[in-house]
Amino acid sequence: MAFSEYADFDGTGLAHLVRRGDVTPLELLDEAIARAERHNPTLNAIVYKAYDEARQVAKGKLPDGPFKGVPFLIKDIGMEVAGWPMTNGSALLEGYVSQHDSELTRRYRAAGMVLFGKTNTPEFGIPGTTEGRFLGNCHNPWNPNHSTGGSSGGAAASVASGIVPMAHASDGLGSIRIPAAQCGLFGMKPTQFRNPGGPDDRGRAHGMIVDHVVTRTVRDSAAMLDWTGYPEDDAPYAPVPKNRPYTDEIQTSPGKLRIGFSAETIQGLGLHPEVQATFENTVKLLGELGHTMIEKPVLGPHFRKLYKAQGFLSGAVAVAGYEEWAEKMNRPIDISTLEWLALSGYRAAKEIPAKDVAWGLQTIRQIGREILALYREFDVLLQPIQITPPPPLGFLDPMNVRAKEFNRRQGQTFGMTPLANLTGQPAMSMPMATSSDGLPLAMMFSGRYGDEATLFRLAAQIEQTQPWIERKPPIWN
Repeated sequence: MAFSEYADFDGTGLAHLVRRGDVTPLELLDEAIARAERHNPTLNAIVYKAYDEARQVAKGKLPDGPFKGVPFLIKDIGMEVAGWPMTNGSALLEGYVSQHDSELTRRYRAAGMVLFGKTNTPEFGIPGTTEGRFLGNCHNPWNPNHSTGGSSGGAAASVASGIVPMAHASDGLGSIRIPAAQCGLFGMKPTQFRNPGGPDDRGRAHGMIVDHVVTRTVRDSAAMLDWTGYPEDDAPYAPVPKNRPYTDEIQTSPGKLRIGFSAETIQGLGLHPEVQATFENTVKLLGELGHTMIEKPVLGPHFRKLYKAQGFLSGAVAVAGYEEWAEKMNRPIDISTLEWLALSGYRAAKEIPAKDVAWGLQTIRQIGREILALYREFDVLLQPIQITPPPPLGFLDPMNVRAKEFNRRQGQTFGMTPLANLTGQPAMSMPMATSSDGLPLAMMFSGRYGDEATLFRLAAQIEQTQPWIERKPPIWN
């Protein structure tokens, strides 16, 4: 039986239909696959298909979790799915097949999800766009000539086009929030350690990378984090406890919040006029909702120092990761296995002295504490995610644009997303407007360390006041 209304529902809604017996998991999966086959030739969002395996799962007895029977996709980086390839977007891993499920994969399965494929990501998740030689470019459903953002671009394109209501994503310097922004979705980056890394979490030893989902609704994000965001056995770091389920929080008024706002950007650039107007309209909306708005610069002169420190640390971690994979796969590290951006970064990072890596760790910790201290003055911070609307594909080309120029262009395109990774705070992307040429525009809200609850309450208020669910891209359903 066809279920043509499939894409009208979020994940919570689909699971409700399954529990009521109105539709079967197999019928939902068939709808998702049909949409994948229709849209993926244009989008290149899904890079591995496990349709037959998923159909067997959908026919079987599924766990009675919050998303029982809902089709789901895993990002093809750092997330093991037993029997599936994992490439991290790189030829360096070509042919690698996972032998087990990651801890978070197990939790997705326990939620009742039906996993049926993996989504596109750029090489090792480095760029803020999903473009690359190995997996190919991912195209934005709002305009296929434009970037989806990165590195969870395939996940965002799959959700924005109606293939799935939500998809796994990860965020190291903005990789949940940037694609959510550029594809018109809700994207919550949880607090550091809120979701499990599992015993195979060595590649995330610096703690900046977190996993969650991109969604069309706030409630799906809240319900999924309720399900996955609990402590794991033997983990050396425990998440900050929460007071109650996030699905309760989204039904609660945020009250009168103190909201800081700042339009600072990486290179000190002004915002694109339409992004600036969206920022100002968001400040106005929040004031009309009764919140106290406090204009506050966040970093000032510390900004470049902090990014230099992050570069040292991320470079050292990348060297260790690339060399470990090269040894495991018995391959060289050269232009045949790494694309230009990753290769040039690797060569530069090899020259970083140990003392600079240590200085990077110390500096991130010190300035991070200073940033967290600002939240004594406000409850939430509003910032732009984008400096410009989604750029055309090719502007951030990790294969052909040299590293220095690439970083300059990224600084012209994106706002301050890396801050929340360096401090460990939760931060979310919310779709707030559409540009004159039909591309999504979004804003970022960051909360105190461990305080997703306030963000979810605010997100639900904004979603109710200014709903985006009816805004659909040209490539949809």
